[in-house]
Amino acid sequence: MNLNRRDFGKLALAAAATPAGALLAKVDSKFGGVQIGTITYSYRAEKGSNDAHQLLKMIVDSGVSAIELMPPAAENFAGSPAAQMQGPGGGRGPGGPAGRGPGGGGPGGGGPRQLTPEQIAAREALKKWRLSVSMDKFKEFRKLYNDAGVSIYCHKLTPSMDMSDEEYDYMFNVAAALGATQVSLELSDNAALTKRLGDFALKHNMVAAYHAHEQASITAWDGVLAQSKGNAVNLDCGHYYAGTGLSPVPVIEKLHDRIASMHLKDRTPTTPGGRGANLPWGTGSTPIADILQLMKKKKYKFPASVELEYQIPEGSDSVAEVKKCVEYCRRILA
Repeated sequence: MNLNRRDFGKLALAAAATPAGALLAKVDSKFGGVQIGTITYSYRAEKGSNDAHQLLKMIVDSGVSAIELMPPAAENFAGSPAAQMQGPGGGRGPGGPAGRGPGGGGPGGGGPRQLTPEQIAAREALKKWRLSVSMDKFKEFRKLYNDAGVSIYCHKLTPSMDMSDEEYDYMFNVAAALGATQVSLELSDNAALTKRLGDFALKHNMVAAYHAHEQASITAWDGVLAQSKGNAVNLDCGHYYAGTGLSPVPVIEKLHDRIASMHLKDRTPTTPGGRGANLPWGTGSTPIADILQLMKKKKYKFPASVELEYQIPEGSDSVAEVKKCVEYCRRILA
């Protein structure tokens, strides 16, 4: 096709007016029947990681087709009043999770935090918005991502114990509108919280998937799984290995029918003198190959997602490093 300068200019203007997702080629990171994804926490250091379009470009450029979505990108896209309070890589809107724990708590969270009067006012404004907002913008977010080949299997915007039932419904309704089948949060020792979450997950035909750090063990999830069929496991294989010094393969085989999703990273075991290192993939000793080959052999359907936590080398960025991790998985599963 021959284009003159005027035609080329028209095409350039049309491209500039096109939403970012429409210009992206579809990606596919399922290899050997195993769905490789990423948690968007992996992009926390990058400017624009809270923006729906910029985040999508990072995901696609990493070669990823399935994600566990951290806040606040979806709520920002839907017009959240907390959007102006969030920094480039935060995800710490008032009343939402402070990155990792439910409602701002760490492992075993669910308790109320001490808030300033300004934070209380912002939290109330966010609550009012959440209980009145339409799900249409979240569905639009889902379409934007799906059109680029990216599915959202989990949303980490999870309830805390002090939220109302209506807020719980909101959290699960958002997840459903995004196409997710699960919400995720830290493994808690608050039995009332985990029972309530499990019951709400069942009500919404979803699961609440609990993530653990070095405190994980082969029996760590037994209590929450016994409480409710709505409770499930979000297994971090690197943390499990660092904390126990043991391969995650036996716990995967034991809990495979209750695992909703997994995180992958390459770590070394924790020693009495310090915490296990988090290293570029292939330089630690986490048995990533054994894990992925088990998933392929057993045809497990839950996703295994890159969680980028090692130090990014000078001259690189999160996108390039996630892409390396995805390629590492592809080579194992080829």
